Amino acid sequence: MTQPTWDLSALVNAADPAAGPAARHLWLVRLLEWLRHAPASRRAGASIGPPLARLGLLLNAAEGQPEFRGRLQGMLAGFWRGIDKAALFAEFGFGARHSLFGEVGRRLRVQWLPQTPETQDLAELFQLLFQPGDARWIEQLDDPTLERIATLVDPEGASGWRPAMLDAITILVSAVHASGYLPPLRRRMDRQALSGEPFRQLTRAADAVREAVVEGRVADALREANVLRALLDACRQAAASVTGHLEEYGVSVDIVYELDQMRQRTLRIEMLLDCVLAPQPLPALRALVQELLHVADDERGLRRLLARHYSLLARQVAERSAETGSHYITRDLGEWREMLRAAAGGGAVIAGTTYLKFAIAALGLAAFWTGFWSGVNYAASFVVIMLLHWTVATKQPAMTAPAMAESLAAGTGDAEIEAFVDRVAQLIRSQAAGIIGNLAVCGPIALTIQLAWEGIFGVPLVGEHQAEYVLHSLTLLGPTLLYAAFTGVLLFASSLIAGWAENWFVYHRLDSAIAWNPRFVARLGQARAQRWAAWWRANVSGLVANVSLGMMLGLVPALASFFALPLEVRHVTLSTGQLAAAAGALGFEVLRQPAFWWCAAGILLTGVLNLTVSFWLAFKVALRSRSIQVRERQRITAAVWRRLRRDPLSFVRPPQG
Repeated sequence: MTQPTWDLSALVNAADPAAGPAARHLWLVRLLEWLRHAPASRRAGASIGPPLARLGLLLNAAEGQPEFRGRLQGMLAGFWRGIDKAALFAEFGFGARHSLFGEVGRRLRVQWLPQTPETQDLAELFQLLFQPGDARWIEQLDDPTLERIATLVDPEGASGWRPAMLDAITILVSAVHASGYLPPLRRRMDRQALSGEPFRQLTRAADAVREAVVEGRVADALREANVLRALLDACRQAAASVTGHLEEYGVSVDIVYELDQMRQRTLRIEMLLDCVLAPQPLPALRALVQELLHVADDERGLRRLLARHYSLLARQVAERSAETGSHYITRDLGEWREMLRAAAGGGAVIAGTTYLKFAIAALGLAAFWTGFWSGVNYAASFVVIMLLHWTVATKQPAMTAPAMAESLAAGTGDAEIEAFVDRVAQLIRSQAAGIIGNLAVCGPIALTIQLAWEGIFGVPLVGEHQAEYVLHSLTLLGPTLLYAAFTGVLLFASSLIAGWAENWFVYHRLDSAIAWNPRFVARLGQARAQRWAAWWRANVSGLVANVSLGMMLGLVPALASFFALPLEVRHVTLSTGQLAAAAGALGFEVLRQPAFWWCAAGILLTGVLNLTVSFWLAFKVALRSRSIQVRERQRITAAVWRRLRRDPLSFVRPPQG
């Protein structure tokens, strides 16, 4: 069904000042739709945009036809009498609840459910009246055209808008005042920033501005407005200080959302002050309308809303991982050798993990329980490796990427970029040490266990059938590379979960609860409670990372099989242990089979993809958390390539100093 074609004469005839609110609002929607869409035959040769051309036609008709002018002004007068203008200035673009997810739900309802013009709330009607792109032609309106519009739309001029704007300032000030006293925000604000009690003084300052404006005391109004602006700036500084205490108190999506709402409200108050106090209010009013139109565009989707909060939250998660990741980067020869030793210990544990995996598979359990117990096996092995201060090479990249991005915290100047390139070289050397240590120990131990078992008991620990399956599944000729990249995603996800878990631990102050809770102190003793609190604070991230990674490696393929998704995991160290066990079962003749070498090549590329995919995802989050733009990223990439051409061995050889 096609939309009805409206022309100016039809709009004039439909204008009925005696119509009800819903009919008036629908008429205004059609009027703006008529302005927005000129016929295609006129667009091609028009020197100005269709909305501006039609707006000129409308103004000329209203000024030249007294009957039309009377009908139009009658419609608009009834509209202004029945609409709540303050709601547009005070509420449009702000959530009614202190919750990001509540705002997401509201936006989804606005986006998917039809809206009605039968409302007295101008904030609700605004999105029906205006569409994306209207801000562009409104920006092109010159001052004479604005004067003509103001005379036609609101004969009272700014005096008709000032009471609504003053009401909106009062509403917004109350909301900012309330936000400033929310416990999650106030206990994170800097004490010095709150020393002047800016939130408490807001209401008095706003009342003073309102009283001076209503009584016509221009000089007093300007003076009180300056006081209010200074208080708003102090409130913004106090809100900004929250981010400096997130390491101690943690962060939540609702805190980030409320901080953003508070800042936007203070800026809206200042724009309203400009309109109320300006001798010529039309330019300030146009700027306000343009801002509201941008907000209307923003309200139509979730991407910008979530993007505003993603940066700070990503930074907190990245910084949690950076604390752990800095331990995985070797800077000198002693640290490089220590990494090699730690990786060797991790490889020894993974060799045992490999045979437990074969044992669980041999039980013939249902897919879910096979995946579950495999995950428990992996998780327990990773936790043992962590507690023994050993390492698994593939866990390093997701942790080290945020630590590397931390070197860019001071900026992206030449010195900072060179320091970052140094970290890249250190990282690659660390990864080489980790992989060499893991594989050099895991493979031989797995092979030795297989041969020793067969020599002692006369039967292989891993049978020939299982060995053939290993050669079939790990080969480079199959989907091994896809599975290796997918495993890299899981490695990254485990670091993300670890960052969130540590943030949750700090946000709820569980370390303090363990140290000082009366029941804990009575049962453990004060000294032991303090030690437990310190241990959990230091290790919660590592424990969650290892447990979550192990359970995902076991359960995700099993859960995917329920949906007929052929997903498996390919972990370079586990795959090496499996291939070594298969070689022991099939005998050294397997070295002559091409299938064995295709598996060896698959393991090599599995290691590359495990590392690069997890590192790339973690590094992308870390760069986003530092708000590093595309141009700076290109400079960073160019600096890495320069170092690679100038001194390629620095990325491989152990450090000499």
